[in-house]
Amino acid sequence: VTEIGDYAFRDCSSLQSVTIGNSVTTIGYAAFYECSSLTSVTIPDSVTTIGEYAFNDCDSLTSVTIPDSVTAIGNFAFKYCSSLESVYCKPTTPPSIGNGVFDNNTSSRKIYVPAESVAAYQTASYWSNYVSYIVGYDF
Repeated sequence: VTEIGDYAFRDCSSLQSVTIGNSVTTIGYAAFYECSSLTSVTIPDSVTTIGEYAFNDCDSLTSVTIPDSVTAIGNFAFKYCSSLESVYCKPTTPPSIGNGVFDNNTSSRKIYVPAESVAAYQTASYWSNYVSYIVGYDF
């Protein structure tokens, strides 16, 4: 499996955890949309693209780790994840992101990025909307 297709697990309200295989390179449009019981996601190093609305409205999602390999995150990928507190974004170069990627998360959320890349994230297109949430981290 190299791709989790569009709408693959949409509305799977009982899905609590998911292990994404190391051969997956793309998480499709709304792949986990409204998986309201999903609590954490670690995306493997093989993934380069997280599609639009991929994890949108996953109310129970508290943590996500985005690996070095990710170069693009689509519009609203993590929007309305109202419990999302910790985003660990490992790429030293900010991935391109779309509109509203981290909107409507918990107000206490932190977006952890490589310490040497804080300024790059804070000034990158769309990342600049989250300046007050971006924190340097030693991965």
